[in-house]
Amino acid sequence: MLGGLQHMVISAFSNDKLRQPAGEFTVWINPASYRHDYGVKYVDRQGPGSNGASPVLNKVCEETVAFDLVFDATGVIPPPNGGGYPADGVATLVKDFKDLTVTLKGKLHRPNLLKLKWGTLQFECVLSSVNVAYTLFRPDGTPLRAKLSATFRSSASEAALAERANTNSPDMTHLVTVVAGDSLPALCERIYGSSRYYLGVAAFNRLNGFRQLRPGDQLLFPPLSGSNP
Repeated sequence: MLGGLQHMVISAFSNDKLRQPAGEFTVWINPASYRHDYGVKYVDRQGPGSNGASPVLNKVCEETVAFDLVFDATGVIPPPNGGGYPADGVATLVKDFKDLTVTLKGKLHRPNLLKLKWGTLQFECVLSSVNVAYTLFRPDGTPLRAKLSATFRSSASEAALAERANTNSPDMTHLVTVVAGDSLPALCERIYGSSRYYLGVAAFNRLNGFRQLRPGDQLLFPPLSGSNP
């Protein structure tokens, strides 16, 4: 037997661990559909005379979720929590949505962190953009219907991202941008846990010498699993 109607809930939090609730918004009309986008970014490594490039992982890009929400205060759609209709049509609903998702919060120095909750969609995020189109009005101009086209991008603390990606693992390819004071042995020590791989990394990046590092250069540090550098 199927369960009853579940409305999408947008929960807001005032810290990056999502442990301090800052309010929530229950949508009146669930989205007809939503789009969930993923991305992976690679850099091409191509040797002289080779027939094609060999893509090397740079990073896994943030995910995005996008959908349209319809706010309707004409009386056709009952409020989700059994409340009444706002006297100003959908103006208060739009304001409440913006206050929760867009308005800059002093303690955070940015808008609230959010979590979308609807069925299997459980998405930690921030609002990336929203467009509001008002489409129906009372004779006095009070808006009775609005469509919000919203896009959210994934968000997590740096510690959580590192834990999920295990980016400290020597079994992953690393792309490093050289900064002033970097040396190849020190970078190998940081990534592999040992400086002894610096000659192999220099050869992998076709450096004439391991001391030829310039700020801004990008170096690839191949994984230790399989064939060592």
